[in-house]
Amino acid sequence: MLMNILITNDDGIASPGLWKLAEAAQRYGKVWIVAPDGERSAMSHSYTWRESVKIWPVSSMVEGAEAYACSGTPTDCVRVGALKLLPDKPDVVMAGINSGFNISHDIQYSATVGSVLEAAFWNIHAIAFSQGSVEYQDVVDQYLLNIMEECLKRPLEKGQVWNVNFPRCELSDCKGIRWDCRVSQDPFYVDTYEEESEVDGKKSLRLVYGRNWNGSEGTDLRAIIENYISVGKVNNIG
Repeated sequence: MLMNILITNDDGIASPGLWKLAEAAQRYGKVWIVAPDGERSAMSHSYTWRESVKIWPVSSMVEGAEAYACSGTPTDCVRVGALKLLPDKPDVVMAGINSGFNISHDIQYSATVGSVLEAAFWNIHAIAFSQGSVEYQDVVDQYLLNIMEECLKRPLEKGQVWNVNFPRCELSDCKGIRWDCRVSQDPFYVDTYEEESEVDGKKSLRLVYGRNWNGSEGTDLRAIIENYISVGKVNNIG
């Protein structure tokens, strides 16, 4: 049976990963794309409620798919698409393909994952896709359809979503798919803040980004370190 499929991301409507995902998803039904009009990374599960959200049609890069840009967050995109834009409630929401991993503690901040968690609130089957780097497309091209099909078939409990991450490596170095990866709780952040300036008693601080690449067995972090594709479930709150 063909499905109604809603696709979004946090990299913006112009992201190549968004259109790659939409093209692949067309095998399974009618595709609608509602994505932010620009970058919305690290916005987690935030949505707009004190201001209006604007949407407008844009030229679709995938024939047969309807595409819209949105002034809001990725969560707004899911809400607008599911509650207002699509003629029927979507059967599935997919987000991505994000540029950069969404594993371990970063899941808390990811707007890619946040958008599919919103879908889970509405009891919609949902899948998030991320890749370590846009430079390594061969791994995505080789495995995307297989993983998508399996994630569509495999059931989720209420409030759960699938979270897929492709490693940052050449296809020849990819060891395959590691299913049922749990979210790593290992110490992941080594971030700090550097002081840039101080004016009128107000300090200007900039985040210095750092990660500890040492994950426990069975986790999404370990899978990525060892050049596996990580596939696992993420639980929503409640």
